Amino acid sequence: MKLECYAVTPEPPALVPARPARNWMDASPQRFAYRCLPLNIANGYGWELLSPCSFAIRWNGGPAAGDIHFAALDGYPHLSHFAVSHFNQGIVTFHTGYLFRTAPGWDMLATGPLNEPKDGIAALSGIVETDWLPFPFTMNWQLTRQGEVRFEKGEPFCLIVPVQRGALEPIQPEIRDLADNPALAAECEAWKQSRATFIDKLQQRDEETMKQAWQRFYFKGETATGDSGATDHSSRMRLAVPTDRRTRHTGSK
Repeated sequence: MKLECYAVTPEPPALVPARPARNWMDASPQRFAYRCLPLNIANGYGWELLSPCSFAIRWNGGPAAGDIHFAALDGYPHLSHFAVSHFNQGIVTFHTGYLFRTAPGWDMLATGPLNEPKDGIAALSGIVETDWLPFPFTMNWQLTRQGEVRFEKGEPFCLIVPVQRGALEPIQPEIRDLADNPALAAECEAWKQSRATFIDKLQQRDEETMKQAWQRFYFKGETATGDSGATDHSSRMRLAVPTDRRTRHTGSK
């Protein structure tokens, strides 16, 4: 499936596969946060739009659009065409610079970068029907306190993820007792016992356990009994880099 990204400005923000790294994860002791595979997969889930400049947002806490002020920090001349306040109430609006077109039946989730909290401002998420919409959508953030918030050049301000429309509605959640599935219950019990033994040995500073540092069942797609629990296990995201097919960039006729 193709994701068509039509530039609506001469120099739209850079569009790149989402980054797997996070500063707070890098700063964790021995970078232990990267041992959580679900976090790693989510980090790289989708494509990010990057800020074309470094700028500051200053808010006095008031409800009017004029209570929010923007200032470029690197001389960028087009900040007013990129980041504005349209909706009052501390809402900041970013223009993506693209009109996205997905395949029939596919929407677009637009949100902030995953697993990357930002002090003073929070991303607002939206689902857009991009298989027919003939105009661009914007990305919005909510300021959460008075003062100043900064975005650096190259910092992601929007994450886009195509999602299939209607995929959730047919799903019927069912709450059951684990004992109703004996095989699954046995696997879960094996994991609980393995986990308890591992933690106990860590606390006793068992040499072999200390070398392991952490259990890797999920990373390897295995159960605690050593079986291959996953038939289609993924340990990293491999998203395509957007191809620029604009005529003036490729030189084609």
